[in-house]
Amino acid sequence: MQQTGKLKVSIKNNQNNVKIPSGIRLLIRRCCHAVLISEGFTQNAEVSVSFVSNQEIRQLNKTYRDKDSVTDVLSFPLTSADGTQEIDAETGYVLLGDVVISIETAMKQANIYGHSLSREIGFLTVHSMLHLLGYDHETSPLDERIMREKEESVLEKLGISRELTFVTPTEESNT
Repeated sequence: MQQTGKLKVSIKNNQNNVKIPSGIRLLIRRCCHAVLISEGFTQNAEVSVSFVSNQEIRQLNKTYRDKDSVTDVLSFPLTSADGTQEIDAETGYVLLGDVVISIETAMKQANIYGHSLSREIGFLTVHSMLHLLGYDHETSPLDERIMREKEESVLEKLGISRELTFVTPTEESNT
């Protein structure tokens, strides 16, 4: 297995609408680490992940992307367009950026797509980590395809790919 540097993942719950299920924090750390391994990122790094309400993510989306709508996740990379990385002066860690997840929207999407909340949060984390590393699915159909393939590859290695985590609705009995 390829070695990576140390990874510090700060996780904050900035909402009160939904209880964060146990195991989610560990899953997020595993997802962040798996992306860095898949991308051959070997430096020490730091990333921040926050859970917010739909109201807060809508406000962030409006402020930073000029889109007045709720979204599932936002990524705020700290690496500049020319590849210059921001380094924490105290630790020497590369500051990758911030991931903001709407837990309400993640729950809704898990139900729509027929998989667990854990799988949805895993997907959103992997998706955002790729954004923090410079990938963008909105630039072209090819870039979208490249990013989707990378997402599924990482999720498969983690055992939470779409095919492995599909949840079928339980049938009601007619008793």
